[in-house]
Amino acid sequence: MITLRDFQPHDAPHIIETLNDEQVTRYLSSKIPFPYTQADADWWINQGSKNDVIDATVKAIVVNEQFAGCIGITPGEFEYSRSGEIGYWLNKTYWGQGIITRAIALICEEAFAQSNLNRIFGTVFAGNTGSIKALTKSGFEQEAVLKQAIYKNGEFYSSHIFSKLK
Repeated sequence: MITLRDFQPHDAPHIIETLNDEQVTRYLSSKIPFPYTQADADWWINQGSKNDVIDATVKAIVVNEQFAGCIGITPGEFEYSRSGEIGYWLNKTYWGQGIITRAIALICEEAFAQSNLNRIFGTVFAGNTGSIKALTKSGFEQEAVLKQAIYKNGEFYSSHIFSKLK
């Protein structure tokens, strides 16, 4: 069973393990510290993931009562206030099982029902085929490819933009 919940202190070791795995972080934003420390996890659990602090919906992904990852939607500002950006990561133990696809569906249902968002979009690094597959299975459609728009670890990546409307 896949559920979403707030982060809890006992999630810290799982967050640290997951975010110190280069296969997991390869296509994540470089704003996530690497290596990922206990202090980083404590900050995330106690402050960073709090909805009232970042004006977003951020949840832990739980599979059969075990921590598996993170998913969130951050609303835009001003004229983009009715659009929200989805982001997520999953421990590689859970890859290829449809878990992130289900988590995307759950958080989108909640966001559309409980907020004024009309559009949810995600940006995906070229090469991240698992994420592209999960978004399209969740009803997202590709809108654009921004060529060489991402630069991380000395490498350029095209950015694939997907969206889903309410």
